[in-house]
Amino acid sequence: MNVLAIDSSNLVMSVAVTTERKVLAELTTNSRKNHSERLMPAIAQMIEAAGLEAADIDRIAVAEGPGSYTGLRIGATIAKMLAWTLKKDLVGVSSLEVAAQNGRGFAGYIAPFFDARRGQVFTGLYEAKDGEIVSVAPDQLVMMDDWLPELRNLAEPVLFLSNDLDKWGELLSTQAYAELGDITRNVPRAAELARIGAKKEPVSDIHHFLPAYLRLAEAEAKWLAKQGR
Repeated sequence: MNVLAIDSSNLVMSVAVTTERKVLAELTTNSRKNHSERLMPAIAQMIEAAGLEAADIDRIAVAEGPGSYTGLRIGATIAKMLAWTLKKDLVGVSSLEVAAQNGRGFAGYIAPFFDARRGQVFTGLYEAKDGEIVSVAPDQLVMMDDWLPELRNLAEPVLFLSNDLDKWGELLSTQAYAELGDITRNVPRAAELARIGAKKEPVSDIHHFLPAYLRLAEAEAKWLAKQGR
């Protein structure tokens, strides 16, 4: 199975083309540049680098969130368009589950997170079992000050993986149970997204697939507040 994986859910943009046994092509960037301008050219480049045509792709896996509202919308829209046009399977995978893959082999819990501003983070809790990463607590939007006491009660150390450790690393380093990911483990990879996506059931209705925002866009929240809702 040839899988095209697309992750534009956060600052990192990653695209990969894989088979069951090989990563044919992968591109990952970690800079503040416009995903809307760069994602489609990156997809075309990776398909060409893999020696394939678009029609050769069997499945499209997209990071479905949580993360940046704009980044999620861009990734989901492009993935849906390609899946519909090419008549291919579409699979959504948690962005946090993808990030947690870099903790495979860690003896303890894995807490990937993305900064969500105002003291909040998108996070979940995972652990490695039989060579796979499994969810222990659901993905959620939570205040970091509320999240840390919950993790403190666990019996195992916790590995924090995040591209936002520059903001949260100082606080996390004061937690006796915490271990912080290094620079290579803090960047999610589309090849991992493809590996997970190859095993999941595809969505039943491409048109109704939506990202997992976990919160309203700021404009929507302000509009609802004005309506008294």
